[in-house]
Amino acid sequence: MCKHCDYTIHGAHHHGWDNTLPPVQTVAPGSRLHFQCLDSSGGQFDRDSTSADVPNLDFGKINPVTGPVYVDGAKPGDVLKVKIEAFHPSGFGWTANIPGFGLLADQFTDPYLKVWDYDPDTLAPALFSDLGKVPLKPFAGTIGLAPAEAGLHSVVPPRRMGGNLDIRDLAAGTTLYLPVEVEGALFSIGDTHAAQGDGEVCGTAIESPMDVEVTLDVVKGETLAFPRFSTPGPVTRHLDAKGYEVTTGIGSDMMQGARDAVSGMIDFLGRTKGLSAEDAYLLCSVCGDLRISEIVDMPNWVVSFYFPNVVFE
Repeated sequence: MCKHCDYTIHGAHHHGWDNTLPPVQTVAPGSRLHFQCLDSSGGQFDRDSTSADVPNLDFGKINPVTGPVYVDGAKPGDVLKVKIEAFHPSGFGWTANIPGFGLLADQFTDPYLKVWDYDPDTLAPALFSDLGKVPLKPFAGTIGLAPAEAGLHSVVPPRRMGGNLDIRDLAAGTTLYLPVEVEGALFSIGDTHAAQGDGEVCGTAIESPMDVEVTLDVVKGETLAFPRFSTPGPVTRHLDAKGYEVTTGIGSDMMQGARDAVSGMIDFLGRTKGLSAEDAYLLCSVCGDLRISEIVDMPNWVVSFYFPNVVFE
């Protein structure tokens, strides 16, 4: 439990964004809250799960978020300031290839699951296999507010009021700003991860249940079209120490460029490290970064994929 929190929110999980959901708590601006968050499977995987369990996922339970919380004074046109204070990891996680999902879904058609154990206190790099360990950086994949549009909206795609952003740098110390569309903002959070690469290319990260502490405040007089955030310092220090191997994709279709860059890295890791294609794909998803390297020299763009050498040290 959080000794410095004004409220603890647990057991209040919902699926999808809907501005008619009753708030589980009403708070004053400046309140610090402790949220209990489930992993993106909604607890359907555990330490004994295997690849055979992936096809049995109930997608109606995917990506639960905790909330919503009504923030007094928040009105449409305002901005909700979310200071991400701390994470309390569980030590358990999973990464999966879910057929039909992911950047290379057409190439990886079979279910595949990796279960992780890590130290929740030290956050030492998590063992992938005898070949490598993945540096950890906990964050919440889904942070958002209720939309003005009526009805129930899927939590899977990100939206202008936040949601399933899957931005690795929404970690402890970062401050996120979200445009408010409804009275009270109706804030929810979930989909916590122990680690992820930029792009989350296989569709999952190290999905891990954990508790999160945030402080919520209201900013008046700022026009914000889309979420923005401020980080407290460098964002890739946990990966940078040994440099990177980098592959590229070049062409007039940026999405195809991303696919080519990731495919090139999977081939490289198989050739140089002896990894299976499935293991390389999952590793790329949890610690490799897709970057737009060039977007002005028409008609071709350059997408690069960075894989940190520290994983194999």
